[in-house]
Amino acid sequence: MRIAIVTESFLPNLNGVTTSVCRVLECLRDGGHDVVVIAPRPAPTSWAGFPVHSVASVPVRQFPVGLPTGDVETLLARFDPDVVHVASPFVLGAGALGAAARLGIPSVAVYQTDMPSYLGQHCPRALGRGATTAAWRWVRRVHELADLTLAPSSAALAELEAHGIPRTRAWARGVDAVTFHPGWRTDAGTRALRRTLAPQDEVLVGYVGRLAPEKELHRLAGLAGLPGVRVVLVGDGPSRADDAALLGAAGLDVVLLGRREGDDLARAYAALDVFVHTGTRETFGQTLQEAAATGLPVVAPARGGPLDLVDHSRTGLLYEPDDPGALREAVAHLAGDRGKREAMGDAGRRRVEGRSWATLTGELLGHYTAVLGARTAVA
Repeated sequence: MRIAIVTESFLPNLNGVTTSVCRVLECLRDGGHDVVVIAPRPAPTSWAGFPVHSVASVPVRQFPVGLPTGDVETLLARFDPDVVHVASPFVLGAGALGAAARLGIPSVAVYQTDMPSYLGQHCPRALGRGATTAAWRWVRRVHELADLTLAPSSAALAELEAHGIPRTRAWARGVDAVTFHPGWRTDAGTRALRRTLAPQDEVLVGYVGRLAPEKELHRLAGLAGLPGVRVVLVGDGPSRADDAALLGAAGLDVVLLGRREGDDLARAYAALDVFVHTGTRETFGQTLQEAAATGLPVVAPARGGPLDLVDHSRTGLLYEPDDPGALREAVAHLAGDRGKREAMGDAGRRRVEGRSWATLTGELLGHYTAVLGARTAVA
């Protein structure tokens, strides 16, 4: 199959959109498909053996936003794909969906970023409500151009349907259970890292991901003063300094490890005892799956994507984010019970072992085929 993937985010920027696109590309390569990638500049010239065409972009909060220039339509017309896959469309992706419609090419849009909530959060209260409403109007207009919109969780699917987005289906995310696995705990590098982070054998409670306002890391301040607990943040982003200052002022014993990739990221997960997430606007939550694959119990808000990923009291704990003491109570419960942590971690690992990217890419190809079949039937 000939597939054009247009993505709002790509390497060298690391986030959930980039990760999912890269894993899908690797699986499409292994399946012998012909793919071209269109992404914001800067970007590598190729990935997984496929050409990457970068288009002009502008920086917004340290993030390159691709511009929907005429180059996108030219590239699509030249490649003449069977289907256009648009990852997290908003600006560049909106232009790509419009171009696909004009060229008569079937398209699949993958909803992954709750942009309306993000925009609302970054604006003053009254203006934020208006921005959220306007953003949903734009999201609906964009996704109406797609033959099919795929949502990563039941919560995201329900939200899309509530806002009038047509032709939606569920498509989750895979996890690399080979790279992320409990065996890393016996690795010499992991053990050395743990000795540094927990010299008094503290319980290490960690977050992995982008350090940005929408991740709501201020909630971690509620863990200050928990005996025998140390908090570790893995990642980077525009609010790194602000988060460090706020959590430090709250008296939280926190360590910032910065951005890590590959084996170093796997070691960082494996050095932890409990994985914690704080954001309430997640459409999925890829790091929750990676933590589970590593054998960690996961503590996350009972809202959005985590509702599908955490089996409460079996693979981790879901807490009420509007209750100021709920996160502290959940972490304290696990910090004081090593046996429960291990049992939940084992259950979490078993739950995600079958969610390989190869399996999920097979499902994605099924959605491509369905879109192509629908177009053929109409013709």
